[in-house]
Amino acid sequence: MGVRTRNHVVEHGPQDGQPMLFAHGFGCDQTMWRYVWPAFAEDHRVVLFDHVGFGNSDHSAWDPHRYASLEGYAEDILEICRQLDLGDVVFVGHSVSSMIGVLAAAAEPERFARLVLVGPSPRYIDDEDYVGGFTRDDIDGLLQSLESNYLGWSSTMAPMIMGNENRPELSEELTNSFCRTDPEIAAHFARVTFLSDNRDDLSRVATPSLVLQCAEDAIAPEAVGAYVHDRLPNSSYVALNATGHCPNLSAPDETVASIEAFLAE
Repeated sequence: MGVRTRNHVVEHGPQDGQPMLFAHGFGCDQTMWRYVWPAFAEDHRVVLFDHVGFGNSDHSAWDPHRYASLEGYAEDILEICRQLDLGDVVFVGHSVSSMIGVLAAAAEPERFARLVLVGPSPRYIDDEDYVGGFTRDDIDGLLQSLESNYLGWSSTMAPMIMGNENRPELSEELTNSFCRTDPEIAAHFARVTFLSDNRDDLSRVATPSLVLQCAEDAIAPEAVGAYVHDRLPNSSYVALNATGHCPNLSAPDETVASIEAFLAE
């Protein structure tokens, strides 16, 4: 099976432009970038895709063993790059895909020119002096709730993740996205995501990186973004005015402007 089909790869812009590869977060698909990618399509080869098990990917390709860690998703990223012959890649990852991009860049650093990490978290669970935003009991309760009543969990968690209480349509979109996902795959990916610990991988990545941090982010609080910036050897940090965890939907203009400024450096 080709990766174009497996990951529902969609391209825009000139084929000879610098590639920009956009990776979506948990429970979502490539449409979450629809307000961002058009700003770059005139000059860049924009590549969108869905993680296996999400969106319009080939769900029959989902394998619980391959995707038992974030490394499996990072390998998918690298396979997309190889099959499309992408080099000098600007990788833009949201949420958990930020760390997937970090892992891909650590494995094949020569393939990536820049990383844009939107709401990254290398570990969600607090650990001694490290503040991840959740206790282990928090995460265990979250996973238990998800596995026992996925639709109920989706309707409860989506507004918390999105923030922006004054814009309920955004939470509704995220809820609907969650609800379109196979509950078994969602539960598996959630466990892989929320129990991951990629703190040691940050120091392995010398690729110039941009950390975009939202205010009032319930999933990746400001202390986490600061930690990522501090541990990445070659990173810039932008504290967005946007609130919540999904500025690609709630504040696309600010997100685009921050990425454009980073690429112009």
